Amino acid sequence: MKQQKTIIKKASISGIGVHTGSKTTMIFQPAPVDNGIKFIRIDLPDKPVIKAGIESVVETARGTILGNGSAKVHTVEHVMAALWAYGITNLNIELDAEEPPVGDGSSNPFINMLEEAGIEKQDKSCVIYKVTSPIKVTLDDTFLAIFPYDGFKMSYTLSYDHQLVTTQYANFELDKETFIKEISPCRTFCFYREVEALMDKGLIQGGSLENAVVIGDEAILSKEGLRFENEFARHKILDLIGDLYLLGIRLEGHVIAMKSGHSLNVKLAQTIKDITLNPSSTITTENQKSSMNIEEIKKILPHRYPFLLVDRIVNISENGAVGIKNVSSNEEFFNGHFPQQALMPGVLQIEAMAQVAGIRFLHNKDIKGQIATLAGVTKARFRRPVIPGDQLVITVERVAFKRGIGKASATIKVDNKLVSEADLIFALMEGS
Repeated sequence: MKQQKTIIKKASISGIGVHTGSKTTMIFQPAPVDNGIKFIRIDLPDKPVIKAGIESVVETARGTILGNGSAKVHTVEHVMAALWAYGITNLNIELDAEEPPVGDGSSNPFINMLEEAGIEKQDKSCVIYKVTSPIKVTLDDTFLAIFPYDGFKMSYTLSYDHQLVTTQYANFELDKETFIKEISPCRTFCFYREVEALMDKGLIQGGSLENAVVIGDEAILSKEGLRFENEFARHKILDLIGDLYLLGIRLEGHVIAMKSGHSLNVKLAQTIKDITLNPSSTITTENQKSSMNIEEIKKILPHRYPFLLVDRIVNISENGAVGIKNVSSNEEFFNGHFPQQALMPGVLQIEAMAQVAGIRFLHNKDIKGQIATLAGVTKARFRRPVIPGDQLVITVERVAFKRGIGKASATIKVDNKLVSEADLIFALMEGS
């Protein structure tokens, strides 16, 4: 059982806000049990309090802005991400302007504040929401979902039409130590071609190479160079952690994002909140009966890395199964299959379908201990290429089994668009 936490003593930092250009002093103050995280604008009359909650979000353009009436706090995500890492649930954050100091554009300044303040466990448990069914939100060509998972994991794919930054992928099992080492140092960034337009909108008034990475047409501009090869994708994970922590609860699940930004992050958080307030609205797959993590899959399938092509089963029912395969740039087959233009081979897509179907067949209690071998493939079609960063949603249906022979139809979709399909035939044989 995780306990609520606050800090032992106050800590402060001063600096400039990246978007507003405001000169701000921010003070972390200890808070009692069930206080929650609150921003307090001590520079305004009556010192208005703005709850760090999803219901307080008023804008998501290039940062998450919270508001209470006319009082606002800009760009809270870097602070919130640091608070998530330390499990801080109760804190009063005093500000004498409208935006926290940006520091170097990462969460490191706020990590340092928490280390200085010290952490205190409180005599009450905190809320943890364990995702039991997939929850997905989309916006245009962006995708964000959270799937059942034992722990907290994030996989992020970033994609830009730019010669210096095309596709980046980051994938982390997240806890305090991993966040501090791998995520917190990653800085905010923008494209040089955006600067003028952003300034015209009143944004990045305090931005500089001291607190951001700028992607130019010919070079990446930074005071110290990149801290990680995929620093931009990692920073997107930082933002996502901070935005989701506005729920005020800790999550257990696997978050998978494709080009997600603040608007979609907040949309997922709001959807999760709706579900926790009204459990009957939980998004489930029809006739869902069970799911499996990777260790449970290994108990059924004989396959192992690098040939185990199913990361999770999110649904098993009488009529079929749904599995997930996250395609990483580190897949072994990309080394030799069009290495200059990474494409997942069609035969491996068929294999992924077959493994999900095999799990469905072998899930039956009366045939456990046997091996389902692929005996035939018909009506195979490949509609779209599969590339690193894609998440394959593999659906097996119209399952039939008679006299040791199984039949099923399977499809693979990416972002709800059909990628490939086939009808499969299986034969059962005794396992060794």
